[in-house]
Amino acid sequence: MPSVDRFLARHGALAREMAEPNFYGDGRRAAAVAREHSRLGELLEAYRRCELLKKSAAEAEAILSDSAGDEEFKSLARDELARIGEEMGPARSRLLELMVPEDPDDSRNTIMEIRAGTGGDEAALFAGELYRMYVRYAELAGFSTEILSAHGAECGGFKEVIFSVAGENVYRLLKYESGVHRVQRVPVTEANGRIHTSAATVAVLPEAEEVDVQIAPEELEITVCRASGPGGQGVNTTDSAVQILHRPTGMIVICADERSQQKNRVRAMKVLRSRLLEKRQREEREKYDSDRRSQVGSGDRSERIRTYNFPQSRLTDHRIGLTLYNLPQIMEGQLQEVLDALGRAALRERMERLFAEANGPYRSGSGVFFSQSG
Repeated sequence: MPSVDRFLARHGALAREMAEPNFYGDGRRAAAVAREHSRLGELLEAYRRCELLKKSAAEAEAILSDSAGDEEFKSLARDELARIGEEMGPARSRLLELMVPEDPDDSRNTIMEIRAGTGGDEAALFAGELYRMYVRYAELAGFSTEILSAHGAECGGFKEVIFSVAGENVYRLLKYESGVHRVQRVPVTEANGRIHTSAATVAVLPEAEEVDVQIAPEELEITVCRASGPGGQGVNTTDSAVQILHRPTGMIVICADERSQQKNRVRAMKVLRSRLLEKRQREEREKYDSDRRSQVGSGDRSERIRTYNFPQSRLTDHRIGLTLYNLPQIMEGQLQEVLDALGRAALRERMERLFAEANGPYRSGSGVFFSQSG
């Protein structure tokens, strides 16, 4: 059984920090510490459960090994060993799952960006359907969504739509949606009934706060202009559209959906901060993982992750070999089965990595921190 000494030490250190008089002075830090303390408490309880099962098994085996023992007691011992055998597997699996470091971004809200890719009008329509799928999923899960920026297409759908999703552990659930989503179907404009292939890209970013990404005013070039396109008289007759250029990276964010220039500016900054945070995290991951590639995938938007085949009512996630034949229900937001399968695959990969890595100090959120002995 893996050692829990480091977890025990960390749990105690967090308990001492929580007992400090000024602990709640930093609300964000306090929430993170309390969450980690609770998770470590659950881990230690799971460890105690495994140890108790091991002790009970040893006692039952001692009874069976006693040649002079009572046969009735031995029968009870065999029943006890059978029960322990059934419980030990799930108990140990749960313990190992809890030993996998949490992604510190899992509890963040999320910003999603969907863009039409190859396929012309059909790609724009598909981007719109993906947006609707995620909004319906959010509604079913009790999350809230808000459009931050949208550029519609004449045929319908979107050339690009950026929106936020807020709720508990949203990023943990949606982070593996990043990549190229491919659709195969007969477009409404196709007279000969031929199946066309189109694509849209999805990016999932952890929502950043001002304390996460420091942006100096001189790094920004902000311009305002008159919004174009549909949106009512107020949008089209005032200089409400905001474009922000981040000079060091060349990133450009445009928001023009609100009539208020200030609201558009706030939304654009929210998107910019999240993109910069994602860029920094991606660079850190690439540096750390330069010699390996995850089964679930990096989430790179150039990576084809999924195919939606409408004629066969089939969804296939290419990263984990998952195929489902309930595409209409999935497009209505019933996405949980897919998200759960991706989460399980990611957890297995991280558990395998933990046992393959060398021993090291406890690090909240990343790294290796348990012994393979036992």
